[in-house]
Amino acid sequence: MTERYLEDFAVGQTFGSGRAVVDRQQITRFAAEFDPQSLHLDETAAQQTIFQGLAASGWHTGALTMRLLVDSDLKPADGIVGAGLDELRWPHPVRPGDELRLECEVLDVRPSKSRPTQGLIKVRTTTLNQHHEPVQIQIASLPVLRRPSV
Repeated sequence: MTERYLEDFAVGQTFGSGRAVVDRQQITRFAAEFDPQSLHLDETAAQQTIFQGLAASGWHTGALTMRLLVDSDLKPADGIVGAGLDELRWPHPVRPGDELRLECEVLDVRPSKSRPTQGLIKVRTTTLNQHHEPVQIQIASLPVLRRPSV
């Protein structure tokens, strides 16, 4: 897939991704380094939490989402660079064995007033598990290059 410039995006466009399966080792390895709480590290202790079982850190879900996003069909010219998040939610936990995929929708496209060679797109990215439950919803603004003049 070729890179997309600002002019290639339109409100309402949707993009998908491949899939990623999350296993217990990934969950505990990420948590041990970045979010060492019992609900992410120990199945028995996690049973006593609001999750009632081992759950991936939300930040792990975010990292998995980013990987799927980079490999997705979205492909903005110059890569996926975040200018900020308007929303970030984790409605359902990610569990060992979950298979994740993305659905992205372009919500806004606008040229930059101060940088004539770029613009911004606002994208809602929903990370879904194999049961079609949203495990992460984010709305982000991404700078995108404008098509070069020939």
